[in-house]
Amino acid sequence: MPKPELTLYHAIPSRGFIVHWMLEEMDVPYKLEVLDLEADEHKKPEYLAINPMGKIPALMHGDLLVTESAAIVFYLAEQFPDTGLEVDRSSPLRNEYLRWSYFSPGTMEPAIVSKAMGFDSQEYKPFADIDSVANTLVSALDGKQFIVGDTFSAADVIIGSSINWGLNLMPVLPKHPVLTEYWSRLEKRPAWQKVVDSMSRA
Repeated sequence: MPKPELTLYHAIPSRGFIVHWMLEEMDVPYKLEVLDLEADEHKKPEYLAINPMGKIPALMHGDLLVTESAAIVFYLAEQFPDTGLEVDRSSPLRNEYLRWSYFSPGTMEPAIVSKAMGFDSQEYKPFADIDSVANTLVSALDGKQFIVGDTFSAADVIIGSSINWGLNLMPVLPKHPVLTEYWSRLEKRPAWQKVVDSMSRA
């Protein structure tokens, strides 16, 4: 097996699992560096030299650094086109690919956190409300296997991870059958099961 050019700096739990899942879907060599959050390894000089924000995940591709989970997933899909996980720029579905990939960190995740933290009152609503987010996703996914077209893509990694988060990890997302069935399909994927197995052994 060739020496990995990709190194993922990860922690459990963290958004690093989104990128970990993407790497498994790609089926390419990579190295996993799991940091201990309780020991503040993400705040130590060794890691701050990689990512001065001290945030996880971070990806090194050779000498090139990429941060922010959705950006890393996008980057990987573009850099490894043979994996078929990117919706090509020439595709009429490219707009949907971009829309849902950015919907997740830009609209959905803030709504989940807002609801979980109680910042969703009528008097104070800085973010989209969770019911509107859920209804939008239901409309987009109803009758479909995947979020864009008929093929699993990087957008499913991003949006699927947030749906899992909102249904199971920070459970404030309404458990509409369309959403639960979508996640049920995704969590059966061998790549996701490898991630789950690695988390259980960590």
